[in-house]
Amino acid sequence: MAVHCRTQTLQVLDTEYSADAVEWCPLDDWGTVLACGTYQLKKPDSEVSGEVSDDPHLRLGRLYLYHYNPHQLFSPVSEVQKIETAAILDMKWCQMPLSETPVLGVADAKGALELYRLQGNRESSRVQPACSVDLGDGCLALSLDWSTGRRDSTSPVRIVCSDSLGRLSLVQVEESAPSLDIVSQWKGHGFEAWIAAFNYWSCDTIYSGGDDCLLKGWDTRSTPDTPMFTSKRHSMGVCSIQSHPHREHVLATGSYDEHVLVWDLRQMKQPTSDTHVQGGVWRLKWHPTDSALLLAACMHSGFHILDTASDGCPIVSSYVLHNSLAYGADWSRVSPPDNSATGPEAASVMGVEKEAESVPVSSDAATRKLEQSMQNLKIFYESPTSSFDVVLEDDAGGYIPEPSRKTDERPVTAVSGADTCSRAQTHLLATCSFYDHVLHVWRWRFQRLNPAE
Repeated sequence: MAVHCRTQTLQVLDTEYSADAVEWCPLDDWGTVLACGTYQLKKPDSEVSGEVSDDPHLRLGRLYLYHYNPHQLFSPVSEVQKIETAAILDMKWCQMPLSETPVLGVADAKGALELYRLQGNRESSRVQPACSVDLGDGCLALSLDWSTGRRDSTSPVRIVCSDSLGRLSLVQVEESAPSLDIVSQWKGHGFEAWIAAFNYWSCDTIYSGGDDCLLKGWDTRSTPDTPMFTSKRHSMGVCSIQSHPHREHVLATGSYDEHVLVWDLRQMKQPTSDTHVQGGVWRLKWHPTDSALLLAACMHSGFHILDTASDGCPIVSSYVLHNSLAYGADWSRVSPPDNSATGPEAASVMGVEKEAESVPVSSDAATRKLEQSMQNLKIFYESPTSSFDVVLEDDAGGYIPEPSRKTDERPVTAVSGADTCSRAQTHLLATCSFYDHVLHVWRWRFQRLNPAE
């Protein structure tokens, strides 16, 4: 099946600190609320003045809250709140209200899981700290997932967290207060446990991935000291996992090895598909309504959308306008107005072409430029306890912005009278990148084409 795609950048925002997490509120009445988390490593004051110091680096963060106005053609996103926090490594909204209130969970560099309540109205909403729990001394909280991924779940609300000591923590959420209580904590991985996630169809089951290159499954109904399964299918650290909220037995995983794997949980010997995305896969997000679409944040190669319903799970669209490590990515449940034919007034934003075919064309000159720049780069995958997770530097120790990597060389399929087309869909997305500290809000138009018999 052929597809036709177009992307349009709506707005680019400077987050000042390095941006690594972005989340649209999934609740229907609050879908225009967007949260962004940042992580900034600050040298001790003594090092700033040129002295050698044994003092630890400070990990600072900010939590931003934005409002999206679909009726605003230019600059539709406005900042409504900014909170100084510890460095944020992951955050996710609960997919159902708690005590009739949207709640945001945040995993931070102090080793804490924090919950924030969203209050006010959609245009001027604010988050307020509600409660927190420490995962233990000497660790960074690296990821979190809510057990409410299917939205209609009647199971008790729980959160699973992973940390830099390789541990997994199962946390009970008391909805009325709310309050947090660690009901189980165990060593899951030999190194950093980058990611932990629920099976949304059976929330007693948890999956985890770590810097030991292992993907594991756990049954929390008993003492989870032995995994149900251990997969060595990924060849580098496993850093992204998400259960499918609409298709039972489907799991997506991603790794530093630059591969996105889709699994049938009924047989975990081999994945059902394996897509090379040419960048470490930091986050994966299933589309909230189209069960075939999977969004991947791929560090060095930008953001890609995969069609898991097609043979081979191909990349159908890429967004490569970020100039740094692609970390945070999310779909919005809001259907944006389709202004793709607004004429010259929609031509550019911040010097970047706003609307273009999303399938890039290969260029020998661009390839040579990329190879030349890569000769001066040293890339190290490291623990976040030292720098965050990836360090790029030249021989003098300075950061070199990465050129965009054009990974998809398939021609754009044109619509013709001989084709039968599905209805075009327009989706709203937000993505963020690290060293250039930017947040992009963009629109993606997608149409499946079925060649006529």
